[in-house]
Amino acid sequence: MNNTPDQKKTDTNIRKVALTALAGTSIEWYDFFLYGAAAALIFPKAFFPEATPTMALILSFGTFAAGFIARPVGGIIFGHYGDRIGRKKTLIIALLLMGISSTLIGLLPTYAMIGIAAPIILTLLRFAQGIAIGGQWGGAMLLVTESAPADKRGYYGAFAQAGAPVGVILANLALIITSSLVSEEFFLTWGWRIPFIASVILIGISMYIQLNLEDTQSFRELQALKEKRLEEDKAPAQLIKASPVLEAIRKYPKRIILAAGAFLSVQVTYYILIAFLLTYGVTSANMSRDDMLLAVLVASALQVPTQFVFSSYSDRHGRRGIFMLGAALTGLWAFALFPLVDTGNFWLILMAITIGFIFVGMMYGPQAAFFTELFSTEVRYSGASLGYQLGAIIGGAFAPVIAVTLWTEYDIFWVSVYIAFASVLALLSVFMLTETYESDLSDTK
Repeated sequence: MNNTPDQKKTDTNIRKVALTALAGTSIEWYDFFLYGAAAALIFPKAFFPEATPTMALILSFGTFAAGFIARPVGGIIFGHYGDRIGRKKTLIIALLLMGISSTLIGLLPTYAMIGIAAPIILTLLRFAQGIAIGGQWGGAMLLVTESAPADKRGYYGAFAQAGAPVGVILANLALIITSSLVSEEFFLTWGWRIPFIASVILIGISMYIQLNLEDTQSFRELQALKEKRLEEDKAPAQLIKASPVLEAIRKYPKRIILAAGAFLSVQVTYYILIAFLLTYGVTSANMSRDDMLLAVLVASALQVPTQFVFSSYSDRHGRRGIFMLGAALTGLWAFALFPLVDTGNFWLILMAITIGFIFVGMMYGPQAAFFTELFSTEVRYSGASLGYQLGAIIGGAFAPVIAVTLWTEYDIFWVSVYIAFASVLALLSVFMLTETYESDLSDTK
């Protein structure tokens, strides 16, 4: 049966959708994470030169947080239109917005050139990046999971999720290569701009999606149902008139809040690992900038295949168990993380970050399918995006700033406590959600 022409066509199509989603999310996250690395290593001097080093770092991470504040806004805007006009169109718009805003960051004059206007414009462009990320995750995730076979939603959803670690790899690799090819002075002045300007590739990916991919079967079926009911003059108000965002909040308030809570451990831990730890390793453990970037890069590469393993496991045994195990292990590992970094040994630091990423991947890999299955088709983009982005702003927006404050004002031990607390909240949130892996995406729940 698996060898029939129709089955082969279906398999080929879902692979094309999955790989395209991986490409789009990888470059999108590349832009988002590139900013995080630059905020830790470059922007304090380029955009806040008159502040003390610690305050400059906090201000730089503050602009980093602007992207997270914007993410729920993007989730609401794109969720509304994603449930109205389709997953594909909104994904294309989100990719274009990210490509344009990231390229403009690469062209932005520094504080030395235009004064206070520079950090203000930087913050606005970061806000635009956040809106784009707020929209792209829901679009890419639903494009894959709604197109996948019911028993492989976790596995194929992991392609959209893999964009995050791949984005980290690309961002760190871009900075390492650029800094190795030019002098330190040139890198801090102009070299850092090259990886941002390279973001124009997103425009090409957007055009490919527009020309080569169809919207998902679930969304097309919903549209057909709307048209049929309109013709019969029996269209329910919730299918035609209500805002999908408001309808999602009305219909699934508990699930949205618990989904946000489930995402806290991933967000807090991940952004401490990829942003704060760069500064901490250079300052506290006397590691070089490139060594810390390389450690995060290699650890991210090792995270990618493990996410697929955990996602496939969730297809067979459920989403909740593996998700809660990941949260528990992440909370425990937080207390080993910084002592290993303090050794100043590259291999122990690599081990610390890699194991942290693997535990995060136990949650992040199955998350696309898990969040997809929590909501019915007519509000799925809005509901999943709201849960995801609320968790992002609560967990990730200020994680580097909070970590810097806890470290400088108290002790690095309290950063571990911070990670553990977020992990406990995530574990409890997932425990309060129902299992979803055997659900039918056509159900209206």
